[in-house]
Amino acid sequence: MRNALSPMDGKPRLTSVSLAATHPVFGNSPERGGNEQIRRLLKSFGLRTSLIRLKVIDALLKAADDNRCLGVRGVHSELLELDIPLSFLSVREVLKRLYSEGVVSLNPDKSYSLHPKALAVLHAGE
Repeated sequence: MRNALSPMDGKPRLTSVSLAATHPVFGNSPERGGNEQIRRLLKSFGLRTSLIRLKVIDALLKAADDNRCLGVRGVHSELLELDIPLSFLSVREVLKRLYSEGVVSLNPDKSYSLHPKALAVLHAGE
């Protein structure tokens, strides 16, 4: 068995270090009680938690707080402003998956917003 800290094939093995511990942008959002609500939301829809899903949903929550909806470019721009280096294609694929699972709604103007059922799950934990 290999040591987790020893290099493998010339590359160090990644350990499970929390991004929140190494980068403040990935930490909990105090105004919405952190990521636990979003984790619970994803679990209730049968989805696994991933950093990109957390951040995309957080961006949509922030937009909802401001009474606006975001398209793919808008979500991507929000994440770039927070120095979260996710590709446009990754954001688009996450939004498509969240839409197919009923977490977000696709509006006629091609913008996305959290589905009312998702908002109900989020607000139930407050």
